[in-house]
Amino acid sequence: MSLSAIYGVAILVIVIDQISKILVHNFMEMGTLGEINVIGDWFRLHYLLNPGMAFGMQFGNEYGKLLLTLFRIIASGGIVYAIYSLYKKPTHPGFLICIAMILGGAIGNAIDSIFYGVLIEGNAIPNSPSPWFHGQVIDMLYFPMIEGNFPVWLPMVGGDHFLFFSPVFNIADSAIFLGVTFILIFQNKFTEFEKAYEDQA
Repeated sequence: MSLSAIYGVAILVIVIDQISKILVHNFMEMGTLGEINVIGDWFRLHYLLNPGMAFGMQFGNEYGKLLLTLFRIIASGGIVYAIYSLYKKPTHPGFLICIAMILGGAIGNAIDSIFYGVLIEGNAIPNSPSPWFHGQVIDMLYFPMIEGNFPVWLPMVGGDHFLFFSPVFNIADSAIFLGVTFILIFQNKFTEFEKAYEDQA
């Protein structure tokens, strides 16, 4: 597999991620009223703005957001170099694809953080010192698979309402999550590939 094809995986993730966000912004109403049921009630499109990290997690105040954006830029540059370095070594193509997925997801969300505060009216975090680097990430994938109440006999939470899975996320988040998950699942295969190459050398 060529190096350009591996970087192409990252570019594909970025393109799909950005197209999905633009479509959601242009054609969906924000919040619960604009929800679209895709598969029953357990897979919905739900447009919201995330000022923080992946899966709805937040990162401090507006200066925390600036640090997060800068971290995404630096991390993306580091991953670009890591892929280039790993490609020159005996590295399983699947591992490189996983890293490329993570790269695409990181850049996809970084684009939102850097530019959306300027390009999309009302997207920048309120009271932020500048719309640059303070854009909010567009999320839309929502999987509220199980909803109900805890049994009343459970200590502390008995009778309380619960929802699984509640975070709303996007294609970039999914690419990062899947990339990391596949690395964990196939790490033995990736390691064996490297060892087999070393044995042949």
